[in-house]
Amino acid sequence: MSEKESLQKRKMLAWGITGAGDKLAETVEVMKQIKEKGHIIDVFTSEEGAAVLKWYKLFEEVNNSFNSCKVESGPNTPFILGDLQTGKYDALIISPATANTVAKIVNGIADTLLTNAVAQTAKTDVPIYIYPVDHKKGKIQTHAPNGREFFLEMRDIDVENSKKLKKMKNIKVVKAPEKLKKYFK
Repeated sequence: MSEKESLQKRKMLAWGITGAGDKLAETVEVMKQIKEKGHIIDVFTSEEGAAVLKWYKLFEEVNNSFNSCKVESGPNTPFILGDLQTGKYDALIISPATANTVAKIVNGIADTLLTNAVAQTAKTDVPIYIYPVDHKKGKIQTHAPNGREFFLEMRDIDVENSKKLKKMKNIKVVKAPEKLKKYFK
């Protein structure tokens, strides 16, 4: 493959991380694997996303492993909307997405950096990929920052919101962070 072909296949990705701990370590691993394919990732975290990354001792790894890592300080700060709408980024990814983030998106609430990014990006042809942690009914097994396993039971309202998210224009819902790799080979 020529250098020109390689550059054409390389994608610029805006990756949002919210305050969910479930599948967070797996998400970071998938991000690194996608980066190894030559894609460029700019990371944008919610305030709680940054807190949870620190709690899981992953913040420095994310901060040092990717093109940039910026923490939300308001619904438009750091300003990414223009870059998403004008095509600097080839995709917006939010993984993991909390039930709160999903609820806001499906109800049209755009009062955080990442919910605003989804609302505005959905108006374009830039694809949006979201991994909602509360996407299936029942109990899930997850891990605390110390590695201890425990179970969480998904609330019906959160599962319903994930179903609504699947029906929204320009949004692709994935069932696991690993599923994102098929879109960025």
